[in-house]
Amino acid sequence: MGFFTNQLSSVIEWEGNSEGVLFYKWKSAEIKKGSKLILRMGQDAIFTYNGIIEGIFTEEGQYDIESDIIPFLTTLKNFKFGFNTPLRAEVIFINTKEQLVNWGTKNPINLKAEGLPGGMPIRAFGTFSCKVKEHDVMIEKLAGIQAQYTVEDVKDRIVSSLDQLLMNWISKEGHDMFNLQADAASIAKGIQSDLDMEMRKIGIEITDFKIESFSYPEEVRKMQEKAAAQSMVADVGKYTQMAAADGMAAGGSGSAAGDMVGLQMGMAMGQQMVNQMNQNNAAAAPAAPAASGASTGTIPKFCPECGTPTNGKPFCSNCGAKLG
Repeated sequence: MGFFTNQLSSVIEWEGNSEGVLFYKWKSAEIKKGSKLILRMGQDAIFTYNGIIEGIFTEEGQYDIESDIIPFLTTLKNFKFGFNTPLRAEVIFINTKEQLVNWGTKNPINLKAEGLPGGMPIRAFGTFSCKVKEHDVMIEKLAGIQAQYTVEDVKDRIVSSLDQLLMNWISKEGHDMFNLQADAASIAKGIQSDLDMEMRKIGIEITDFKIESFSYPEEVRKMQEKAAAQSMVADVGKYTQMAAADGMAAGGSGSAAGDMVGLQMGMAMGQQMVNQMNQNNAAAAPAAPAASGASTGTIPKFCPECGTPTNGKPFCSNCGAKLG
């Protein structure tokens, strides 16, 4: 008798890697006498019979089917195992852990922009988190037709809605088309609310939604970088110096001609700095006193060099010094 009992016993468990899987349906359709349920951390086990939920087990550990489980099932409390009467019930394992998923728009989204008849094509990238919220809704909507449901299934469902949601929330708030990253948090919050409402229809909650970045066409990106660089300079002279420095950096890794151009630019910039310093020093220096004997426009009575009377003449008659 013991031989047959061991032969009929089985273990009900989710052995495989549950990462990225929201629910898994146990493959066997029969639960035999002597069976054990093993429930691991982050798992719930749901027993269904004829498509109806009979019981949900959430505490990790090992359960005996006859003594620990059957007494707690709603309509099967009086079920008695016999030699030929295995329990034909289904067990669905639920992954209760929150799942983090990367997302990105499949194709560029054309947003309305003034001066661009076809719109501004952008892409967006980020992450979202989800988890099973309502077991009964998920089983009713999904478990009846699928053996398991993964985060990739959730991702496909969400990405298919993102294009329209992004367009709605960007245009609804009147955001700056060329600076969407500044409003990424508010746009993401609105999208999360809409996605959560939609996904709860299949028992899944969207616990977080983030937009990490918006991606513009290369031409627009270059224009933004140039505008940002110009805003950092105070006048055209400084912008010219920045452009020259960029030319030096670009020429340094190129041909010999490029190196020469870069060197000339560097010398010109250095000379410009020296001239500027000289001008500043000249403006700050005090005026030098007039040299002894320098012309003042008035002829002295005595020669400042030898003391001889000048008699009003422009040159000294004794030493020849210039007097006026």
